[in-house]
Amino acid sequence: MEFEQACEDAEGAAQAAERAAKDVLKAAKQMEKAAQTGDVKKLRKSAASIRAAIEVARQAAMNAGSAWPFSEEQEQQYLEREYNAEFLATAKRAGLTVHARDQRLIAFPSIVRILPSDLGVSIDRKKVYAIRPSHLVSVLLKRQTSRARSKSEQFLESLYAAYKLLVPKNELGKVIKLVDVYRAFTLQPGAASEYDRSEFARDLYMLDRSRLRHTRSRATVSLPAAPSARGAERDRISFVAEDGEPLTYYGLSFTEAKA
Repeated sequence: MEFEQACEDAEGAAQAAERAAKDVLKAAKQMEKAAQTGDVKKLRKSAASIRAAIEVARQAAMNAGSAWPFSEEQEQQYLEREYNAEFLATAKRAGLTVHARDQRLIAFPSIVRILPSDLGVSIDRKKVYAIRPSHLVSVLLKRQTSRARSKSEQFLESLYAAYKLLVPKNELGKVIKLVDVYRAFTLQPGAASEYDRSEFARDLYMLDRSRLRHTRSRATVSLPAAPSARGAERDRISFVAEDGEPLTYYGLSFTEAKA
């Protein structure tokens, strides 16, 4: 059974249990009112209604309790082996463009990573445990269509700070490799797992597509291509644009404003 169908069945069973519980409450209120006025006929009738409603509620509760078909082990196995394909199919039906890249799912501007051992996913490094495929797709669509606060200005300043650390002052304007900048960004232990290359590539792309070209101090940024088409693959930062076009970034330089 697929995860979406399992969630739908569990939801339906829970709703049936909720309706049955409401019927018990309704009959109890009728009995309470009859007892308050001493209406014996209504009292007997409502008491019988309570008994009948409790039997229905008991069965509905049992159905709800057994509605979820996966064991804990099966949940993790499904996330490891099958969830990815189901999520992609759900996204396609909903019109959400998703690209698989380096064990990540890119639904621009969000980057999703499936975390089987946590029974969840991460979206831009934030863990999320609400993973019903249709729900997750709706969340990503909302993030895609809402006016996201651009962090490109902050990212540009961080690039400039890293560049000045890596390039001697008398060589400002020199082109350096972006992979070296990424290494500078992730020097602390565990930093690379917190901010991986795909996220760095996403931030480069967002900066590239923005109109930001100057830092607050008026230094001008440039993202030059590799000097040759045969440049080492390990020196390239790859990303996939919204339309599926593969993109690569190689170099970084800043030219300071003349005094």
